[in-house]
Amino acid sequence: MDTLHAISPLDGRYSPSTAPISLYASEAALITYRLRVEAHWLDYLAKKEEIYPGTLLSLIPAEHRNPIVTFLQEVQQGNIAKEATARIKALEQTTQHDVKAVEYYLKERLQAYKAPEHFLAFIHFAATSEDINNLAYGLMLKDLRCHIILPKLHTLIKNVRSMAHTYASSAMVGRTHGQVASPTTMGKELSVFVSRLQRQYHLLQQQAITGKMAGATGNYNAHLIAYPSVPWQDWGKEFVTSLGLQHNPTVTQIENHDTLAEYLDTLRRINSICLDLARDMWGYISLGYFSQHVQPNEVGSSTMPHKINPIDFENAEGNLGLASSLCVHLSEKLLISRYQRDLSDSTVLRSLGSCVSYHSLAIQGLLKGLSKVALNQEVLDNDLHKAHEVLAEAIQTLLRKHGIHDGYEKLKEKTRGKPISSQTMQQISKDLSSLLPESAHEDRKRLLSLTPHTYIGSAADIASNI
Repeated sequence: MDTLHAISPLDGRYSPSTAPISLYASEAALITYRLRVEAHWLDYLAKKEEIYPGTLLSLIPAEHRNPIVTFLQEVQQGNIAKEATARIKALEQTTQHDVKAVEYYLKERLQAYKAPEHFLAFIHFAATSEDINNLAYGLMLKDLRCHIILPKLHTLIKNVRSMAHTYASSAMVGRTHGQVASPTTMGKELSVFVSRLQRQYHLLQQQAITGKMAGATGNYNAHLIAYPSVPWQDWGKEFVTSLGLQHNPTVTQIENHDTLAEYLDTLRRINSICLDLARDMWGYISLGYFSQHVQPNEVGSSTMPHKINPIDFENAEGNLGLASSLCVHLSEKLLISRYQRDLSDSTVLRSLGSCVSYHSLAIQGLLKGLSKVALNQEVLDNDLHKAHEVLAEAIQTLLRKHGIHDGYEKLKEKTRGKPISSQTMQQISKDLSSLLPESAHEDRKRLLSLTPHTYIGSAADIASNI
């Protein structure tokens, strides 16, 4: 494709970054997953003596059996030539039905291998299109999680954790409501994101992906009319689990997408946490807490030569918004289907690749942005030096400890809304420490030696232990 003429930026501007995702979420990939499921189902039935005495495989003449078995095995493993997807799309032009085109292609290939008519009759046996589709999408989601989402997220967590450890003791002013607050460390604040992302990582990793193989309305109607004595519910479970998916026994024509919605909701939470990280990093750069490495050939502004913009974090923010919007729509829409099935989920499901692509682009942006920053401890120190009012919390807490009930009010009167220099704060500490009893010698000593740089609680330990 000429990427300059692509409608979607995913296939245009960002195609070098999204190309790996097309292996799992493109039209060709979906066709491949469908073909794999069809081949699995035929192979599964062909080995059951309950379907045909001695199995369907025994129908195939010995000279043709190995080529047919080898072909089915290769298809099940995903070893499918590009010509296969092109041929299936060509067949779809006639059938006007995407899954039926896959069935006809499989029949066409097996006929070329001299498979007998009775064997061919069991391609797509008792299956509805959604039996094939739901399992194809299940395999797609499984591969996207394994090969795209979790590896990138693991790298992000690892990199942020490394920064948290590096900056574990790098004291800085805390900011609540955007205002100066009790000091913390940069490492501890980054460790919060590590903790949050680790939890969501494990939730997504463990998220069940369910599937069904139960026929047109989920009752094995056609299966049982053909083979009343076969335990089709057990077979359905056995088949679905053989694909590495979890069986859903109670369905309509469609698998109800509940676990898919859970998957997307977890991905949306990951997006939101990453958005929080992107905005915080943008803010820290704006405050001068982080500087960005100069890239000699880059341009920050078409008119202001001095600028180095935090574009990686801004691009991440935009792509996270797009990814989350798709996650929300898909997780809401896919839970609803009129009666036993309507087709409105079909077109929506095709956007799963876009959802994951925008997410992936955002993670790449975050990783790139984080790799280009360095902490400016001097700026952090200067901010701390100008924020001695943050020690008011420490003083009033020690006054409370020793029974001085209006300690908070005393500090509020002296500090609220006022610029407090180190000298002023030292004088306030001396004046109020005199209210402490003689037995509070250690508390008085600790109070008088306290500075904003040392008033960081357990922040360094929290960061180091993440």
